[in-house]
Order: sequence, then structure tokens, then C-alpha cells
Amino acid sequence: MIAAGLLLLAVGGVDLLRQMIRSRRWIAFAVAAVLLIVVSAGLDAVIAGVLAVAVAAIWTRVIPEQGPARAGLWPVALLALAAAACVVIAPGRARPGLIGAAWAAYRPGDAVSIDVVLLVVGCLVFLLESGNAVVRIALRSEMGGAPGDEESAPTLKGGRLIGPLERILVFVLTLAGAYTLLAAVLAAKGIVRFPEISRDRDDGDRAEYFLIGSLVSWVTSLAAAFLVWWGVNAG
Repeated sequence: MIAAGLLLLAVGGVDLLRQMIRSRRWIAFAVAAVLLIVVSAGLDAVIAGVLAVAVAAIWTRVIPEQGPARAGLWPVALLALAAAACVVIAPGRARPGLIGAAWAAYRPGDAVSIDVVLLVVGCLVFLLESGNAVVRIALRSEMGGAPGDEESAPTLKGGRLIGPLERILVFVLTLAGAYTLLAAVLAAKGIVRFPEISRDRDDGDRAEYFLIGSLVSWVTSLAAAFLVWWGVNAG
């Protein structure tokens, strides 16, 4: 489980850094990589930390910041399989490393281990900006986008802000078992977007854009919530 958390934290963190920093990124990447390995050492998971950094480096090469990815959604599928495999192979531990021992001594509840906490944090970080990348790739792949079609593609106002907030809400509400509230949130999004979609052209590009983007975003959040649920029950 700790390996899955470090993996998602590394990939999500590198996408956040790419979004926030425009120059001399290699310095930020290097500092973040060292910090992640130090944390993994404190959790007695150095090998998992090094592998997570390596996967994040590969992710930056195969997942562009803009435009379609040449590999399509394959890197996303492989990352999901790797995270699931990490949960199966390395279940939760009671006292992982120095950080885990400190957490076990002072944690507020006995039911939550440091491995679970790190997995939840990794999922949340991944859902912020990496989730946007997953949705963008799916939209470009499904709607036939090309590198030169960025400006002509349909857009919905506030998508880059609403998307992460929506994914976090879906993730949290799913883990909390608040399915009625979850359905209300998803329905509310459709109601809010309806006036904008209703002004769509005859070809329905904007509606298709909304449906594909929303479905991919929801599936990403639900998959992250399922990963945490699986990790807790497997541990």
C-alpha cells in the first residue's frame, strides 16, 4: 500500500510542479525527488520511493502538458495497474519505519495507519492536476484532437478549477459512503452546465465534450476511492 501511495504522490506532485513552475523546473524536480526519497526512507520504503521517482520521470516524458499524448491512455492504464499491484503485493503495515512508529504512537485512531494516510494523500494529489491531464488526453483522443486543434476545441468555463474540486468531492463522498449527496453533486453539475450546453451548435461538440470529460473525471475519482477501500480491506 505504501508503494501505491508514493507512486501516486510522485506522479501527482510532478504534474503540480509542472503547472506552477515555468522555469528551471529541474531544480524543483530534484528537490521534490530528494524529499520523497527521504520520506520513503523514514517509512522504511526506500526502494518504493526510488521507483516512484523513476515512474514520475517517465510520466513527464509520455504525458505532455498540452495537446494529445502519442501513447493515448495507455500510460494511465499502466499506472492504474501498477498502483493496484502495489496494493496487492505490499499491504498495509502497523509500524512502517520511524515515521510510521511515531504515527502509531500519536495517531488519533487505531484504525488508520500511516500507509492508509499516505495512500489517501497520494490519491488527492493525483486527482488535482494529473486528473486534468487524464481528462484532457481522453478528450483529445475521443474527439480526434491534433496538436494544432487546441484553440478550436470546445471549452467550458472554469473547467480546470471545477474539475479538481469535483474529483475531490467525488473521492471524499465515495469513501464516506454519502452516495445520496454524491448523486446530488453530480446532478447539480449537469444543471449548472445546462444553459451553456443548450447553446451548443448543431453538431453537439460542447455536449459531447461535457459528457466525456465528466465521465472520465468521475471514473478517475471512483477508481482512486476504490483503491483506498481495497487497500484498507487488504491490509
